[in-house]
Parts: sequence; C-alpha cells; structure tokens
Amino acid sequence: MTSITKYPPISTWNKLLQRPTKSVEAIESVVDVVFAAVKSEGDMAISRYTKQFDKVYLEQFLVSNKEVDTAISFVSEELKQAIKQAKSNIETFHTAQKTNKVDVETQLGVRCWQEKRPIESVGLYIPGGTAPLFSTVLMLGVPATLAGCKEIILCTPPNSEGTIANEILYTAALCGIKTIIKVGGIQAIAGLTFGTKQIPKVSKIFGPGNQYVTVAKQLATKFGVAIDMPAGPSELLVMADATANPAFIASDLLSQAEHGIDSQVILVSTNERTLIETAKQLSIQTQLLDRQSIIEKALENKKLILVNSDQVAVDLINYYGPEHYILCTKNNAFFVDKVINAGSVFIGPYTPESAGDYASGTNHTLPTNGYAKAYSGVGLDSFLKNITFQEITKEGLITIGNTIELMAEAEGLMAHKNSVTIRLKSIDDES
Repeated sequence: MTSITKYPPISTWNKLLQRPTKSVEAIESVVDVVFAAVKSEGDMAISRYTKQFDKVYLEQFLVSNKEVDTAISFVSEELKQAIKQAKSNIETFHTAQKTNKVDVETQLGVRCWQEKRPIESVGLYIPGGTAPLFSTVLMLGVPATLAGCKEIILCTPPNSEGTIANEILYTAALCGIKTIIKVGGIQAIAGLTFGTKQIPKVSKIFGPGNQYVTVAKQLATKFGVAIDMPAGPSELLVMADATANPAFIASDLLSQAEHGIDSQVILVSTNERTLIETAKQLSIQTQLLDRQSIIEKALENKKLILVNSDQVAVDLINYYGPEHYILCTKNNAFFVDKVINAGSVFIGPYTPESAGDYASGTNHTLPTNGYAKAYSGVGLDSFLKNITFQEITKEGLITIGNTIELMAEAEGLMAHKNSVTIRLKSIDDES
C-alpha cells in the first residue's frame, strides 16, 4: 500500500518535512568527549578512537608516497579517464567563478577596492563509511587548488586493514594533494581543529559526513576554525507532474537513498498517478540494486506528497529547502524562477542528480538539513577571503573628514573624531 500525503495544510508542513536526523544534543556529548581527548592527548587519542570507530589501530597516519604510487597502479585506465573528464568539467565551472577586483572611487580622493586572497590552510574531509567518495576529492581539491591554498590537508577514514581506497589516493594525487591522513570521523575533525604532531591545524574545514562529523564541524567553530557549512546526511526532493517519467524519478530517489539509512527522499506532485507509479518503480528498482538493505531503511523516511497547484508546490519546496532539487514538469521555467531555498537544482528528464554528484561541473558539497535557507554550496569563493582596501588623499580627507567627525562625536567616540581632526589641522597648517 503506497502511503501518500494528500493536500497537507501549511500547519502540518513542519512535522511532515522533518528530517530523520538525531538531535544535536544526542550527539554533542560524544563529540565533546572526543574533542577533549584529542585536545589533551593528541595523536594518542586519535589512535584510540580510530581503533574504536574504524576497527584498526594506527600509530602513523600519513599516507606514504609508496602507498599512493601503488594505489595509482590499481586504478583502471578507464576509470582514470572518467575521473580526468570529471575533473576537467569541475575545473572549467569553478575557474569561471573567478571575479575581477572591485575598484571604485566613492568620492573624489576616496578610493576603495576589494581583492581576494586564498585561505592558507584548509582541511578536506572525505567520507569513507559505506562508500569511499573519491568524487568529493575532486569537488574539494579542485577549487582549493584553483584558489591557491598553500596547505591542503586531506583526511579520510581507513578501512579495517588500515588502508585508503585506491580511487581516493589516485584522485588526490591528480589534484596535487600531498598530505593525506588516514583518520576519519570526529577524531579527524578534532585533529584538524587543534593540530597534533601528525595532523596540521587548519583555518577552515570542508566536506560532508555523517551526523557526528557534522556536529564535530560545528563544534570546531567554537575553537576558531571556520567550516564550509553543516553538511550532513544527503537528501533529494523531486517535483514532478503528469508529464514526468516515473522510472526516471524513482532512479533519482534511489540514487540518494543509497547514500545511507539517514538519507531522505521526497517526491512532490500535482498528479496522484505519478506518485503511485513512482512508488511502484521504487519497489521494482530497489530489488535490482546492490545496497538494498541501506536503501530499504532510507526509504522508510521517504515522503510522497500530493498538492493541488504548482504554487503550493513551490511554497512547500522553499519551506523544506532541499539539498538536491530535481524538476520534471512541463512548466520547469516557472519553478526555476521561484527557487529561493535549494542547494543545487537539476532541470528536465535528462538531468539526473548523479550528474552533479560526479561530472557535470557543479559542486556536490551542499547544505543539508534546511541549511540551504542560509548557506550556499561549496564553490571557488569558499576557499578565498575578500579583503577590502582603501586609500584617501589629502583632498579626499578634506571632503569626507567632517562627516567622520560628526558621526564619531555623535557616538561618543572622541578618539575616532580626533584621528581625523589632527590630520585636518595638519593639512590646514601646511596651506
């Protein structure tokens, strides 16, 4: 029996669209303990928690050149070419994001400009878990390199043999990343936050992860380390009408469901038949997939929602703020024009979400859990800082000086006023 939520009133949307995530409070206690241990014990704590969480004891975390060379030899030429093509597209799109210096004279003699500088040290977190996401190496490594970050540290969890997936090591080498650390989970984020003998401290941490990694990243900000965004379990919302292909829709929903049991997929439609037929396709296609047990668990969190108009659909979707948003309607332009909250949008029947995950060029590191209402996905600017500059001539200070003096005096900050007054007097004395 297909469970469809029909015409839900706005008052029920908050409960209907809840994510299947644990509360931060339920996770914070574990994260706090690991952070405190890493801060005080360094690499000893890293080794202990790697043994506990990843079932392998390691004293040395740095991947050697020999390990990288061996890994490269085990990656097929066919896959290498695919990764190179994806890298090329990602480079093309992210290179196009470069902007010119902003330089303007706000008034005569007052020049202001803005320039971008790379963040010097960044940490890239690459999930291992149930699937080693070497594609994320491209999504983070390419813009970090294009931005000119001097120190790029990649952390990823080892398997039970203490090794890293060949594809991750190959892709890291392709991106020019030299420092690869065999550490994952909370302990990796803590290591990047505090720095240890083997793990450098960084200024900003990037990358998706499970709920524990997400909370760990948020905790890192309390210790002066920036993060890209709170990117947790994956999610996808599809908007489809009577013209959509249910088999296509189901394949996209399943592509996100296979990420993990805490992933969420939602289908919104103005046509009940589309919902029913897609549900049938979900059952059929699930039986053909390798990660069936993960998918079935994730599909327990799915939502099939029937609405009575395109406008209601738009309002509900913006209320949810999906990480990934697919449009399969006869009126895609209407929906594109009204997107307010979404991480990345995929338009039309031949734009699968997996294209953005791998090779089209856009970045797949995106805000989840409703953070698309306030955060952008990772891009070139994520690895850069905007620094403003200004230069004022004598003539400029004469013109703007009295404005500054009046405003400073009104705020009761007389030293601010005096810094202008003393200069204006000097100029007056010269004349």
